[in-house]
Amino acid sequence: MASRDDIKFLSNPKIGLKQKKYCRFRRFGIRHIDYKDPEFLKQFVNEQGKLLPRRITGNSLKYQKKVATAVKRARHLAYLPFVTDLLK
Repeated sequence: MASRDDIKFLSNPKIGLKQKKYCRFRRFGIRHIDYKDPEFLKQFVNEQGKLLPRRITGNSLKYQKKVATAVKRARHLAYLPFVTDLLK
């Protein structure tokens, strides 16, 4: 019978292990989200220009609301587009 070392897995055995999501704002101590920095805000927007949800970004509720307002302000001042085909 084959030992565990001889078995070749079709998929990664670590595929079920998930890393714990964290709020990057709390971890790095960021208190203010600047709406005039479009490169930073692009991390929270997908290719079509939609906001990414909390479950994907890992932000806490407090900072997700601040990100949403910053993105909306940046859109109104034309730092970020409302809709696009390929933003990133």
